[in-house]
Amino acid sequence: MSAGYLPSTVERVPAHTAPSVNASIRNRTARRIEQLVNAPPAAIQKRLDELDQEWDIERALETNASIATLVGLALGTSVDRRWLILPTAVGGFLLQHALQGWCPPLPILRRLGFRTSYEIDAERYALKAMRGDFSKFSKARPRKSPESKAAEAIATTEE
Repeated sequence: MSAGYLPSTVERVPAHTAPSVNASIRNRTARRIEQLVNAPPAAIQKRLDELDQEWDIERALETNASIATLVGLALGTSVDRRWLILPTAVGGFLLQHALQGWCPPLPILRRLGFRTSYEIDAERYALKAMRGDFSKFSKARPRKSPESKAAEAIATTEE
């Protein structure tokens, strides 16, 4: 990464995640999609509802940073002022994450399976395409089998 380069919002977290972890996240997503290839719409809807509840990496980082900041402030004001280093460090890490897409907890959270909102949306749109939600936009094209729609959807999660 050259000086002055800030990665896009979509690429910044995967760019700072180990390739094996990115591959594992993509593979788990592809397996979930494949499991629903011939599933009834209700099963797909259930998974879509689960996706609506899934915490993305940003939410997890913000929550952890908020907790660490509040704990550091509480300890800094009630126990020892040196605890104020904690919220200062957390603020610096949040800034680093906002600009570069990396901070110390990121590798741990990614290994735990936290995905970016883009990665979650890729699964969401793949499932909607399999269910036929977008078929009204492509009336002129011949209908595809669920298997071919799933293969295309999985391919988009790998980009």
